[in-house]
Amino acid sequence: MARRFDVVILGAGAAGLMCAIRAGQGGKRVLVLDHAKNPAEKIRISGGGRCNFTNIHATPKNYLSANPHFAKSALARYTPRDFLDLVEKHRIAWHEKTLGQLFCDDSAKDIIHMLLDEMRAVGATLELKTEISTVEKGPDGFRITTTGGMVEAGAVVIATGGKSIPKMGATGFAYRIAAEFGLKVTETRPGLVPLTLDPTLLEKLSPLSGIAVDAEVKHGKTSFREALLFTHRGISGPSILQISSYWREGDAIKLSIEPDIDIATRLKEGRKANGKQAAQTVLGEILPKRLAQFLTENAGMTGQMADQGDRKLEALAAGAQDWTIVPAGSEGYRTAEVTIGGIDTSEIDSKTMQAKNVPGLYFIGECVDVTGWLGGYNFQWAWASGHACGEALSELF
Repeated sequence: MARRFDVVILGAGAAGLMCAIRAGQGGKRVLVLDHAKNPAEKIRISGGGRCNFTNIHATPKNYLSANPHFAKSALARYTPRDFLDLVEKHRIAWHEKTLGQLFCDDSAKDIIHMLLDEMRAVGATLELKTEISTVEKGPDGFRITTTGGMVEAGAVVIATGGKSIPKMGATGFAYRIAAEFGLKVTETRPGLVPLTLDPTLLEKLSPLSGIAVDAEVKHGKTSFREALLFTHRGISGPSILQISSYWREGDAIKLSIEPDIDIATRLKEGRKANGKQAAQTVLGEILPKRLAQFLTENAGMTGQMADQGDRKLEALAAGAQDWTIVPAGSEGYRTAEVTIGGIDTSEIDSKTMQAKNVPGLYFIGECVDVTGWLGGYNFQWAWASGHACGEALSELF
C-alpha cells in the first residue's frame, strides 16, 4: 500500500530543503527523497568547504534567464537578510568577503545541519539512497514509484538541480520530468566554468600556468573585474567563471590585466629613470615575472629601454591590457558550478513556482531557467524559490 503525504519533494539540495521547511511550517506532511547517500552535497563542497551561502547585493540583475523578470517575485519575498536571520538564529559564525559574499567561519556543514534541524522541527521526513523511476498524475494527486515503494502526494516539487558536477550525483532528471508533463525546456549548457584553449594557443601560454592576476574580462557589453588564473587547460579564476555564463563557442573575449595601472606610462617612466634596463625587468615590477617575460618575448622586444620608442612600449602595454582570446570551449559539466537554461519560465508561475498547466507540480532551484552570478547568488535563488514554493504549498488543501 502506498504511503501518503501532502507534499513530496524530489531533491535534498538547498532549494528542496528550504521548501520542505516552509511547507512544514504551514502544517503540511512533507517527504523529501534523494538518490544520494547524503543530503545537500553541493552545499558541503561549496565555497571551499565554507559555503558562500548568499550575497547581500543579490537582485534580479545578477541572474541570467530568457525572462529576466521571472526571479523578481521570489527574490523580493525572501531576501539575503531573511536567510542571514536564520543563520544567526542558529548561532552560525559568518563573515563577509569581497563583493558582498557571505561565508561560514567554520564549515559548510553548519548550513546543512541548520537546514536539517529546521526540517526536523516541522516534522518533515528525509529519505536518502532512494531512486525515483516514475512520477504520474492521477485524479487524487501524484503517484511516485521509488526503490522504497510507492508514494502518493497532493503535490510534487522537483528540486533535483541541473547537470553540473555529475560526480556529485547531478542528472537531467528534472528536465525529463518536465518533458513528460509537456513543459518546455530551454537549451542547457555549462555555466560558471573554466574555459579551454586550442592546443596551439595552450602550448604558447603554457609558461603562464599557475599565474593569477587581477583582470577585467569582457564579452560584448558584459564585463567582470576579478582574479584571472592561467591553467594547464586554459583560463579560469572568478572573472573567467563569470564571463563563461555569457560566452558562446566561437566568441572572443577581451582581457585587461591590472586595469587600474597605466602600464604604458609606467614603462615610459622606467625608460626615463634607467634606460639601461630591459623592458622585461620594468614590466616585471608591475606584473608577475613569468607573465612579463612572456609578453616582452611575444612583442619581440629586445635590447635596453633606451632603445624602445613610445609606440613599442604602448604596444607592449596593450599586450597585457587589450588582449583578445577566442576560447576553444569549456571544461563542461564536470567542473561547471551551475547549469545555464532549464525549465522554461513561461511554463511556471513566478509567485508559486507551480507549473501553469499541471496543478500540483512545482519546479524550484537550479533546474529552472534562472542562473546566478558567482558569489552566493545561486544559493540565494535556491532559498528564495524554495521558500516561495513552500509558502504556496502551505496554503493548499
